[in-house]
Amino acid sequence: MNVWEFVGSYWWLVFPLGGILTGVAGGWARAVRRWDERRRKHKLELARIKYGNRPPVADVAQGRGRGPDRAARAEQTAARRSEAERLIAEHQEIDQRWLSYELDLAKLIDFPVMSDMREPVTVEFHRAKRTADGLRPEDPARLGEVQALADYREAVREYAISFEIAEREAKRRRSTDFSPEERRTLERAKQFLALAEDSAATSAERQQAYRRTQHELLGLIAIPDATDDAVRQRIAGALDAPSGPARDAQQA
Repeated sequence: MNVWEFVGSYWWLVFPLGGILTGVAGGWARAVRRWDERRRKHKLELARIKYGNRPPVADVAQGRGRGPDRAARAEQTAARRSEAERLIAEHQEIDQRWLSYELDLAKLIDFPVMSDMREPVTVEFHRAKRTADGLRPEDPARLGEVQALADYREAVREYAISFEIAEREAKRRRSTDFSPEERRTLERAKQFLALAEDSAATSAERQQAYRRTQHELLGLIAIPDATDDAVRQRIAGALDAPSGPARDAQQA
């Protein structure tokens, strides 16, 4: 008996079987719809957790050019500029802390590690400084690109950390690496330096005192060029300033 003969003989079974199959198919379709709805809600929940109230990047790209999206991009640009200004201010603050050593020879004598390029912590600090200086823009708006801002952020972080490490090491060790005789030499150098910067001393005394300072430090502490220039400018500025009757005559 073939299929058609079977169907012809048992035609009355078609209707019950059709109902059963229809019910099965309908139940399967409803299950698929429920599963799809649960998956969609799950994806929306994950997006909410990941992005908060912000739209995902794909949604922003699809709606590019519309009012709310322009406002969101403007907000992001303003936030990046604000962070750039903060980073530049932090960079300048570290610069000022370093200048308090570099322009003060007496302080470098007290904390010689800060100028000793044989020290790994000092070398690392100067390396980080050069990197941060190279990435610092004149205008914060030039850090509008996300990658440029990230690079500068990391450079400033390394600069701050390396300076803190070098400064702490310098304060911990001070002049303990020197022998007792060398420490006495450093003390004499500080005395000569104080005379060199004493406005009450004569020009000849101040010049001679600074030369003695340099002589005492020879072989112990290398005076950076910026430090030497700062000392000479302070001495020269004090010598050029009028004093006594001459100053009173100018004021009159």
